Amino acid sequence: MADVLAQSFLFGLQRDVTNNILFYDDQNIVFPCGKTCVCYNFVHKRQKFIFASEKSQGMRAMAISANRRFLAISERGGKAAITVFDLQDDEGKKRKMLSAENIVDEDFVCVAFSPNSKYLLAQTGGRECMLFLWLWEKQKVVSTMKTTNESNPVNQVSFNPYNNAQVCVSGSGVFQVLCYSEGSFKQSSFPKVVCMNFVSHAWIAEDQVITATSTGRMLVFQDGDLHWELDMAALAIPDRQVEMKKTRVRDIKEGPVLTAITSVVKYSKGFACSSKPGSVCLYEKTAKNTYRKSREIQIPRHHDNSHVTSVECQEITTMCMSPSEETLAVSTDRGQLYGINMVSVDIKKERRLHFEFLSQPFHSERITDLSVCTWKPIVATCSLDHSVRIWNYETKMLEVVKEFHDQPYSVALHPTGLFLLVGFSDKLWLMGLHVDDVCTLKDFTIQSCKECSFSHGGHLFAAASGNVIHIYSLTSFENIHSLKGHNGKISDMKWNMDDSRLVSCGMDGTLCVWNTHTGKRESETALKSCTSTSAAFTSDGRSVLTVASDHTLTELRACQMVSQVAAADIACTAMAVSRSGNVVFAGTDTGNIAAIQFPSPCEKEWMIYRAHRGPVTKMAITSDDQFLLTVSEDSCLALWKILHDHDCGTKDNKHIEETLISKSRLEDKSQKILELKVRLEEIEMENEYQLRLKEMNYNEKMRESCDKFTQQVEALEKAQQEMRRALEKQEVEHRQSYEELIRKHSKEVQDLESSYSQKLIVEHEKYLDLQDKCKNMQEDYRGQLKGAAESKSIEVEKLSQLHEVKLEEKMQLLAKCQRDEQQQSLKFQHIIKQLEEDEVRKIHDMQIKYEKKLLTEKESNKHLQEDATIIKQKLSSLQKQVDDRQADISVLKLERHKLLSVIQSLQDDIKDLKWHIGGHKRTNEDKDKTISDLKKKYQELEKFKFLLDFQLSELKKQMEPQQESINEKKERIHQLEEEMVKLDKDNTQLKVTISDLKIKMRNKDKDIRKEMQRVSKH
Repeated sequence: MADVLAQSFLFGLQRDVTNNILFYDDQNIVFPCGKTCVCYNFVHKRQKFIFASEKSQGMRAMAISANRRFLAISERGGKAAITVFDLQDDEGKKRKMLSAENIVDEDFVCVAFSPNSKYLLAQTGGRECMLFLWLWEKQKVVSTMKTTNESNPVNQVSFNPYNNAQVCVSGSGVFQVLCYSEGSFKQSSFPKVVCMNFVSHAWIAEDQVITATSTGRMLVFQDGDLHWELDMAALAIPDRQVEMKKTRVRDIKEGPVLTAITSVVKYSKGFACSSKPGSVCLYEKTAKNTYRKSREIQIPRHHDNSHVTSVECQEITTMCMSPSEETLAVSTDRGQLYGINMVSVDIKKERRLHFEFLSQPFHSERITDLSVCTWKPIVATCSLDHSVRIWNYETKMLEVVKEFHDQPYSVALHPTGLFLLVGFSDKLWLMGLHVDDVCTLKDFTIQSCKECSFSHGGHLFAAASGNVIHIYSLTSFENIHSLKGHNGKISDMKWNMDDSRLVSCGMDGTLCVWNTHTGKRESETALKSCTSTSAAFTSDGRSVLTVASDHTLTELRACQMVSQVAAADIACTAMAVSRSGNVVFAGTDTGNIAAIQFPSPCEKEWMIYRAHRGPVTKMAITSDDQFLLTVSEDSCLALWKILHDHDCGTKDNKHIEETLISKSRLEDKSQKILELKVRLEEIEMENEYQLRLKEMNYNEKMRESCDKFTQQVEALEKAQQEMRRALEKQEVEHRQSYEELIRKHSKEVQDLESSYSQKLIVEHEKYLDLQDKCKNMQEDYRGQLKGAAESKSIEVEKLSQLHEVKLEEKMQLLAKCQRDEQQQSLKFQHIIKQLEEDEVRKIHDMQIKYEKKLLTEKESNKHLQEDATIIKQKLSSLQKQVDDRQADISVLKLERHKLLSVIQSLQDDIKDLKWHIGGHKRTNEDKDKTISDLKKKYQELEKFKFLLDFQLSELKKQMEPQQESINEKKERIHQLEEEMVKLDKDNTQLKVTISDLKIKMRNKDKDIRKEMQRVSKH
């Protein structure tokens, strides 16, 4: 089967990807959307796509090389892997796969390229927390290192831009500056930063790293050690120069907690950081270790969401600067992309500037519904972010955004594109779609409307509430039919082309086809042991296609199964049928799009296209059969181009351009246009007047400058003539002095040659005398060495003979001592064995006695606890008395604990006895003393046991009179329960009668309506 889909455009951003926005060049950014990486030209509004591997479950981290040619993507999946793409390859096929063999079920959480783009650094998360260094072109792991543990995760790694062998690792309680040398990483310093959470860092110099913490502090490390801190409170004052102050880790612990700084990036003039939500501050370096705040850039407030959500409170997660530093781009935790031209920042004089959208405002939460217009190239989406958005799929632009207080569940566009249905938890709203706004026209009391849809003619619309479908007329706003037949919630419903029938499927597995004229059910099919997720009519309207949770695509006609296609590992969540009827598209729970030919061929081959990272929630095909639109739980909207065969023509629909606008809005705009025209004329007049004044001022200044210039030229000519005369005089003087110096130099050279020749002769004679003396000294030393060697050998022989005699004597003494020691050890071992056997017997007897006593005490305590729990559960009135008894029981437990502690002390004494026996140092008298101590303790234990038995008997006596009252209350409770059973039976009978009366009332209301209609007709 040939390809039937091609990626056209993507709207959305994956927020949980590290470094989720990067610059490819000055006009192109790279960001992740679903399972695809988008290369977006924000000037020409064009997209290119880089697709991940087939087994990828999405992206975890991104990085781009310093030469802007290679892109590294850490992919989610069963095994930690990184894919490196060549961005200069248009098809994106040139890639390198890097994987860690021993790392399973973990991902690389952050990635970085070296300055020369040859090495790749990556950090894993989870339990391993390993740092990998690759020579990535050869797919070779150069070095690995465990940086931290699972409780202190790493969130950023980077190379020193001035050194390919130095890296920085930061995270929660982690900050390390490592150097790669001799095949391994080495750490030069070990700062104690366990208490700090480093959110981001950047290299600001060859040996300095600036870091941002979750407590709002900016710390500067030099050579891996903490040296300085930037006072953020002082830097907040514009144009104030603040010098970095020296600090220590101990001082940081004691400082106040400020707003968290989420991102830091360095540029040529200084650095930029997100010091508070929704804003970025630029700090310029004025001198060594001195900075000042130059600008503050804020996220703009949307005109329609000031009363719903605070866009300014978005947290900036990632910042990056373009290669030429012309553009600063940021991404937020709400999945939005913003940018600002840095050239305009330098030109404008305002202190506070505002970002602009690099792309369109995306959804920030799961998209729940999707609807396509027939007469216009627009599509509507609603999301859990409380917004409804209208997109134009031809211009790839967002046209209207409307945010609500409540969460919209469903959305439907009228075929004309002038009206809109939005379902909420309490009502269904009919709204008018204006040029730049959505206005409410009518509300319907339909609660929890999860599905709604206009008919193809636009005169009817259907809305599902629970397991009931309501059909309304758009002209009279009357409820024409209420379709009941599902036992579970309705998951999908579709109209046929002539609007005569409606198909619906529910979570209970039933599929119903309704006649919209009569409101009756034409057919019903129940899918066993599965739920039907989506259904649709075929292009001819004779059959119904449905996908279910049992991984099948089923074709039904007149309640009978015509065909069924099974997908091995595809669980379909949504479905769409092309208007030509040749292809069926299905969205899966893994976010992929599956396509199959229809009618189903014998091969039953599915084409799989990687799209979203979450389950596909809805999908729809445009009226001209050119585009497929899909939405997912990953908050992304995908636009696909449907590829048709050459013999399969498509309809060339011309879309209408009409739109709605309110009269008041039109009058306001015309009034604003008039005001702007008047203002423009006034500005032109003012500009002309100021230009004339400037021309007059410039002419006067030109005359003054010309006069000054002529005077200066004349003065310079006079000075030049005087300097020429002075130069001629100086040249004559220099020539004369030069000749005299040459003469003096020749005389001095001759005198030096004669004096140094005499000195050389004298020194040569001294050298010959020294040589003779040295020869005589060498001969004397040789004779002395020979004599010393002979005397040494004689003395060594004498000493060796004396030591051999002493060794023989010592050996004889050792043999005697060993024999005596063996005899004494045998006697001592025999004594030890007898003592051990006696002690073991005594200890065993004592253990048996104490174990029996403990068992009896445990059983008695268990009985008391059971009685106390029964009293707690059934008698609330006697709670105070039971609490008193429990206090007594707790006292007994304390005494029992004392007994256990005594037993433990006895066991410790037994261990001490064993240790003393093994040491062979204790005597029998000490053992007798310990035995007497044990007997005394045993007597104390018997006394404690007697006291416990006495207290238990008293407790039993106190419990007997209370047992009688307990039995009486049990009987009373049993009587009350019987009365409650009788009342429940009466209530159920009353409910049945009430439901019957309600049904009769509804039937009567229908009869009255029919009679009223007949009367009105007559």
